[in-house]
Amino acid sequence: MKAKIEWTGEASFLGVADSGHRITMDGPPEHGGRNQGPRPMELVLLGMGGCTSFDVVHILRKSRQAVSGCVAEIEAQRADTDPKVFTRIHIHFLVSGKDLDATKVKRAIGLSAEKYCSASIMLGKTAAITHDFEIVES
Repeated sequence: MKAKIEWTGEASFLGVADSGHRITMDGPPEHGGRNQGPRPMELVLLGMGGCTSFDVVHILRKSRQAVSGCVAEIEAQRADTDPKVFTRIHIHFLVSGKDLDATKVKRAIGLSAEKYCSASIMLGKTAAITHDFEIVES
């Protein structure tokens, strides 16, 4: 996997992924940015959320669960001093579907956290990561 990051002025950078997709990252005005994109650490958190959500949906589908939606609401705290790594991350999953089995939802989240989601396993080296979930009947 490769990526390219190009400084585009002030506190703004253009990231290009191996897949060809592009994303603008920018800093807040108080750090010279124009607030035209997410901060790099926000992207780390979004990446982890996408990774674990992908796993949860995939595992539930393989378990023959009629999942119709999955939202991961993430709250994180960072260290007060440099490097300001994530120290705590909580993920609240809202999983929608018809007649979902809570045991299978819990299992899917656990498998993602402990085995499949490389992003959250990596972030777990510095952060205490917790999870909970709600099932929404649809």
